[in-house]
Amino acid sequence: MWFILALLSAVFAALTSILAKIGIEGVNSNLATAIRTVVVVLLAWGMVFLTNTQGGIANISRKSWIFLILSGLATGASWLCYYKALQLGEASKVVPVDKLSVVITLILAFVFLHEKITPKSLIGCVLIGAGTLLMVL
Repeated sequence: MWFILALLSAVFAALTSILAKIGIEGVNSNLATAIRTVVVVLLAWGMVFLTNTQGGIANISRKSWIFLILSGLATGASWLCYYKALQLGEASKVVPVDKLSVVITLILAFVFLHEKITPKSLIGCVLIGAGTLLMVL
């Protein structure tokens, strides 16, 4: 099931890039990010209430709160940079660079989460990096 959800995530992320590129024409990138964020917030809280999971807020630990807030700040910074880059550059070049997050995540997971880097993941990481360079040059 995780693979199907991850694949759907990739499809929606691709749609996000194309729809955003069309939508930000003539719009300040920060304003566009704020509008997108409001929509995401409404959708996320809608799902919380639809699934009746709002009662779980009281059970969230202090550590989880801190890391969820930091994650939210990182997401916001990512979106602000992404929208500005998308406004200034071609989607076919901005998106591959943005997807270098896969390579960076692998490195950070190794350093901070002590996850293993397998030969297969290392080769994939190198290929993603090389493919990104090939697409943007």
